Amino acid sequence: MFDDDLDELDTADLLVAAAQFVDIQEHAAVRLLEAALAYADRHAVVNYDSGEVLPGTERLKVYGGDGCPGVAEFAPLEFGAVTRMSTGAAASFIGEALALRHRLPRIWAAVLAGNAVAWRARKIAHACLSLSLEAAAIVDRRVVGIVNTVTPTKLATIVKAAMWEADPDLAKAHAEAVAKARGVYVGPSDDHGTKRFWVRAAAGDVIRFDATINDIAHALKILGDPDTLDERRAKAIGWIADPAAAHHLLQVARYLARTRPHIPDDDPARHSSGQPAADTHRNATDVHDAHTRDQADVGDSCAGTDADVGDSCAGADAANGRPAGDDLPAPDDDQVLDDDEVLDDDQVPDHWTASRDEMAPDDDPDPDDWHPPIDDRAATDTGAPSRPGGDLELDAFARAMLADSLPARLAAIKQHAYSHGLAADTGQRPNRHTLYVHLTDKALATGNGVLRVEELGPLLLNQLSELLGHDHIVVKPVIDLREQVNVHSYEIPDRIRERVRLRHPVDMFPYGAAEATTRMDQDHITPHNRTGPPGPRGQTDPDNLIPLGRLHHRAKTFGGWQSRRLPTGGIEWTSPHGFRFHVDHTGTHPLSPITRPSER
Repeated sequence: MFDDDLDELDTADLLVAAAQFVDIQEHAAVRLLEAALAYADRHAVVNYDSGEVLPGTERLKVYGGDGCPGVAEFAPLEFGAVTRMSTGAAASFIGEALALRHRLPRIWAAVLAGNAVAWRARKIAHACLSLSLEAAAIVDRRVVGIVNTVTPTKLATIVKAAMWEADPDLAKAHAEAVAKARGVYVGPSDDHGTKRFWVRAAAGDVIRFDATINDIAHALKILGDPDTLDERRAKAIGWIADPAAAHHLLQVARYLARTRPHIPDDDPARHSSGQPAADTHRNATDVHDAHTRDQADVGDSCAGTDADVGDSCAGADAANGRPAGDDLPAPDDDQVLDDDEVLDDDQVPDHWTASRDEMAPDDDPDPDDWHPPIDDRAATDTGAPSRPGGDLELDAFARAMLADSLPARLAAIKQHAYSHGLAADTGQRPNRHTLYVHLTDKALATGNGVLRVEELGPLLLNQLSELLGHDHIVVKPVIDLREQVNVHSYEIPDRIRERVRLRHPVDMFPYGAAEATTRMDQDHITPHNRTGPPGPRGQTDPDNLIPLGRLHHRAKTFGGWQSRRLPTGGIEWTSPHGFRFHVDHTGTHPLSPITRPSER
């Protein structure tokens, strides 16, 4: 009826057309669920041709929860490829369809009758996966009449209450497990080159960690950092990652707080001292910063000795207008993550993103107010051993450091920490990390452009310095991916693995969603022949390797999937039933239209 140009319809007919399109879409969604059920029924048994179950071969897996039949493990791969889903999304879709039919029959009947929207029914099925069959039946009875009549948010609340009613023991056990949960949760990178992380730990540990962050934020202010307290607290995370440098930063800041409380970003001392900059830097090389001051020198923060932690922290919290022991908002009690799991932005509850100003008043004293409790002269007066030449050495280093801009000051502190500070005698540097940065020669030449950092995403070129920080940087030679590096063995050397990941940064299976990491399998496109001749070119080389997740790797080895390298560098996949897909740097391209292989 509405095959003509929609612009020619009047407003009433246009609205009628939109409503009919929704009906068509919903009818297709129900039919897709029915297709998933029929497909699962045809893959409820795994046949082993050899009669022997070998490691890595296909197994039955239950995707829909208690009471649902098993499905052959490789079946979702082909279903997902033809419906343009990732393997994980296809497995979830099949599991939700099975859960509706076997665990929530009333809701499933409402879907078939057109009284319940398919996607809402799937959400309910997914939420109830952990329930027993009997508990799921209680939820089924409670919510069948309101699937379409309340908002999705209200429906989720009602389903949650019904789940607690259906299985109170499970709800209680879940609540207790969440209350005991501890961990550090890292969120995904955003479009601005930043990440979020949340800590759930003992209250005392969090208070002391928060106090250390404040200490470093105040130290940065003393060194001339003009940013706000929240911004400096965020910078403190990078310093905490390098304990020796953080210790040195605090010592220098305490000395400056006592001797030079007002330090602009470009210190006038460099112009009025009469000392050339070169001489100043030369003096810095002779400085040996003493690091034997007692831990009690921490200052007004809660990072003192264990004996006085309780009183000082309670006093600090009360002064800030917070009850003692009150820590930052923690992840929702309903959410417990595995060690290697991260939170997507749409999983983060609203109250996690409250600004620090909403949680506590701004506690950012001026440098004049940040006094170390113990002075070197006090040690001399009491007969306690003082640091030999400590003030003179710190003064020489401070004068050299303050002659430069803020970034140079911070870099000097890090360097000095490992040449003369706490880590001078260890001979060790912080753990080294390798960053793979992809950028063009134009970006390098102009100083502007977009680059890509592996496992982080796109960044602007001027954000790279923030990512690297004030640290020692080792620039490695560019890896020429055209260089022929190969071996004849089945085992893949690291130098070849690195080239494969750089060439293919994601799982190369159709609609593969995982980023290629050092932990991901690498598959020989042409299977390795252990008895084959070595030849002029080894069988294990970047042209014959692609990164694959373990399930996809097993499906190619045991599940009938085939792949070949295209002249363009992409991969052509052929599914067990003959459907073909091209996968390259632009994504997955089904060879359209999707028809029976015999009809092509």
